[in-house]
Amino acid sequence: MNTRNAYKIRASRSSGRNRTAPVSMAQGNKVGNIPALDNDLSSGYIAPVCDSMPERNCRHPLTNMRQNAHLARCEESITNRFYSITSVLKHLGNIQHNENFVALANDITSKELDFNFPLQSLESAWINGLDMKLLYSKSIFNAINSSVNQFSEDLGRNEDSKVDTHSFFLDCGYHSVDITPCSDGRLKGLSKYIFRLPLSAITIRNSYAGALLNVESNVRDWEKIELSRLRNPSSGSSASRYLKIVVYHRSSSDPLHQGCAAHGSNDKLAAEAGLEKLTEFHSAIDNTYSCGSQIDLLLIGVDTDNDSIRIHIPDSNGELSIHRFVDTADLYNETLNLNSDQARVALFNSIDKSSDMSGWGKGEGKPSEGMRKVISNLLEYNLSQIEYVADLYGGSYPDLGHAEQFISVGDGFQEIQLRNIAYYAHLDTVEEGSADLDIGIKIFSGLNIKKGLPIPIAIHYRYDSKVPGSRARVVQKSKRVMAAILNRYKELAVGNNLFFQLSVQDLPLGSDLEIIDKEEL
Repeated sequence: MNTRNAYKIRASRSSGRNRTAPVSMAQGNKVGNIPALDNDLSSGYIAPVCDSMPERNCRHPLTNMRQNAHLARCEESITNRFYSITSVLKHLGNIQHNENFVALANDITSKELDFNFPLQSLESAWINGLDMKLLYSKSIFNAINSSVNQFSEDLGRNEDSKVDTHSFFLDCGYHSVDITPCSDGRLKGLSKYIFRLPLSAITIRNSYAGALLNVESNVRDWEKIELSRLRNPSSGSSASRYLKIVVYHRSSSDPLHQGCAAHGSNDKLAAEAGLEKLTEFHSAIDNTYSCGSQIDLLLIGVDTDNDSIRIHIPDSNGELSIHRFVDTADLYNETLNLNSDQARVALFNSIDKSSDMSGWGKGEGKPSEGMRKVISNLLEYNLSQIEYVADLYGGSYPDLGHAEQFISVGDGFQEIQLRNIAYYAHLDTVEEGSADLDIGIKIFSGLNIKKGLPIPIAIHYRYDSKVPGSRARVVQKSKRVMAAILNRYKELAVGNNLFFQLSVQDLPLGSDLEIIDKEEL
């Protein structure tokens, strides 16, 4: 999903189409290949779209152009770190027998990868050749660390949006937002890109293969949040509720092959499984604490071809149906030629229209006012992402399937939010997360092993510095998880096809990334 030359590609896709230049990201200053915005928003380009989208001579009225430009620059800076690795290593392989190889290699990696390999791995190249599996894994891990550090440095810039979003959820009646998406790498940019929500606005985000959440673990997360609220009443009124969201995914262009692997690329099964897990979670809390009325549920499907979303609308009792939903792909087309006020009214009305449907999706009335506000805002934010994909990729991603760069194990890197960067396996123990891990290993057997590349696995957990001994215990846990993975996939380990980086991080978002070095191992 490299954004290099993306604007040249999309220009070629739009050739032969007659339309006037829309109001858009300006063509003036550039960062890499991504146009930056200036004060003249009318100096735009002709934006191509895929054949399935309507001809247009204007921007969608609700597109956040500045945010799109910023996200495009973020995407390019992160993807370039990963996608330049293979070409750099090929270059090093071609010159590894040069007399001044070490100096040349350091110069190349410093410029292209922004780091240098350990000297011993370069100095012995003339004898045994370069250990490409080792260098490849080190490059991937360096790209991860640099991306996390970049996020931490930029964290303070969006402080206002974090406060505003938290206040918005509180205004809608929700003190906490808990999201469980599928662990598929195509949903890795869910918060930052698809939903356009600041990471700090989401209280909990844990991914599972097929979005098949662990009910007991999720109940414990809920218990922790509610206990904290009892000790800190200012975090929300006593009448505020807990919002639990499950996100499944599908592929509109190739539903039989590029849907969710955990459900056999069956969209209906993926939606039904997500709804079943939401129901189990709600019932567990209601049966144990008799407070199910304080929890609202939401089911959302993502079309990973174009990042449009399908929000399943709760009825007045909070009940969901896989047949009752609003789809932003349809709304984009329907509201394209409206002004911004008309478009927002249309989004809100689409919720009411869905609530009034008959047949299989018939429900008992409309959702609460707070829920309707949350849904309408998610719909609006996602329209910008649809246009983002239209601008950079002509309406649909070129990599419809898996193209992840590493397996993320543990708590995951909240800071790296980008499509197809990582396959995420949330787990506390390998035994509990074996299904997620097995799917990840299967994916990377096709992506990497068949090409002679190893599987980089980044084991990452967060600790609480307020709790004595927390960091040391988390380090030990990371080591146990690595040992268990090596034991489970012995054949890959013996073939030198598994490489690990272990790291920890304090709980607050943007905390320093701490690599567990050899001394701690």
